[in-house]
Amino acid sequence: MATVAELMRANLLDVFNERDDERRAKAIAATYAADVEFADPEGVVTGHDDLNAKAKGLLAQSPGFVFAPAGPVLVNHDLGHLAWEFGPAGAPPVVRGIDVALVADGVIKKLYTMLLPA
Repeated sequence: MATVAELMRANLLDVFNERDDERRAKAIAATYAADVEFADPEGVVTGHDDLNAKAKGLLAQSPGFVFAPAGPVLVNHDLGHLAWEFGPAGAPPVVRGIDVALVADGVIKKLYTMLLPA
């Protein structure tokens, strides 16, 4: 069973940073509950298919951009927190944010993304 820290890194790097549809779908199945809820400033999506569409759409509108952790994963029991950066590979980030996840039964049940002010 994956740890909270492993799930937080998988969420950022294996899902939201993955441009290959097949690899991303496999990572989603291993990282999230089937009824996962993902909330960001744009709204809420539920389930693997909608989460996959969200990640794919974000990457499609940002060619050449990559996500990178902006610090260590912080864990408090079943909660995980990871700061991240997003921007062109090898350049300063354009966007910064944090992910907070509620983990149960070895998968992410709820995921919240907050954007940090510039």
